[in-house]
Amino acid sequence: MMETADELADLQRLLDASHTTSTEHLRGIIDADRRLTAHDLAALLTGMRVLSVATVTAAGEPRISALDGHFLHATWTFSTSATAAKARHLQARPAVSVAHIDGEEMAVFSHGRVEVMSPQDPRWGETIDHWTAHYGSSPLSWGDEIRMYRLRPHWMVGYAFKRTELLASRGITG
Repeated sequence: MMETADELADLQRLLDASHTTSTEHLRGIIDADRRLTAHDLAALLTGMRVLSVATVTAAGEPRISALDGHFLHATWTFSTSATAAKARHLQARPAVSVAHIDGEEMAVFSHGRVEVMSPQDPRWGETIDHWTAHYGSSPLSWGDEIRMYRLRPHWMVGYAFKRTELLASRGITG
């Protein structure tokens, strides 16, 4: 868990606002007993998580692909090659939807914009170090044109079918 108290507070505000502005249908599914908090998400989303990332083509057609995602500082980071179609989509149209679904136990859905990370980013070194420790090699060594992205969400909800049981089964308290 790399989140600061301020990052968790900001994430909780985003989660609360997103839930409040969600449709009646979604609020009926993600009720108070099924809502994941910022603390819950930071504790649950450690290590690599498979993300479904939706981008849009120049013709306005949706495209979805799976990416390795790491939840760092209360948001998703992910990478791909600059030669991938999704990288071209993200360059031209940085609005995305990102989902992580863990079976029927939990899910996190978000909408926002991505930004390409660079060595000038204050979190660059920490992000690369985290990824390198996880994979045993730097993501920058995986090809000539690897891009690292960070999601800047404007909407996010976290869901657990049985929140109390999920947290207990994964050793998460408080």
